[in-house]
Amino acid sequence: MSARPHSHRRPSGLSGWIAVWFGAGLAPAAPGTAGSLAALPLGWLILWAAAPQGWLWLGIAALALLPIGVWAATRHDQATGGHDASEIVVDEVVGQWLALLPAVWSVWWHILLAFVLFRLFDILKPWPVGWADRQLPGGWGVMVDDVLAGLWAAALLWIVLYAESRI
Repeated sequence: MSARPHSHRRPSGLSGWIAVWFGAGLAPAAPGTAGSLAALPLGWLILWAAAPQGWLWLGIAALALLPIGVWAATRHDQATGGHDASEIVVDEVVGQWLALLPAVWSVWWHILLAFVLFRLFDILKPWPVGWADRQLPGGWGVMVDDVLAGLWAAALLWIVLYAESRI
């Protein structure tokens, strides 16, 4: 995992605050983890409020946030002169929401496992996560690696939950 430096600039405007997910990315340590944690309450709320189709609505929310995140990350990078600064965590929000798709809102360990798996894949960056992180430009490069890490986490969580249902 490569450490992305903080830009040391406060976010400005709506795009800046979305990029740092309303302050979560300004955590002095582990801003990516802080962003993932900040994604959990709203993700859980969507799963709960739309149950039993919560996964569908959470997927729609993640897909809707993706282009907004690309825009916000691009604007924040332009404003700070950086690329994928550590305070940009809207990508972690989208990835974490995707990781939550197989989770059942009422089972706490599903939420915890989705969180742990997403952080693991976001840090380890297995193929194609690492490829996307290195090769895609601008806001797409910021966002897509976390989308892929979220899909890896969701796939593994689904396998675990499927196996659990067979026991």
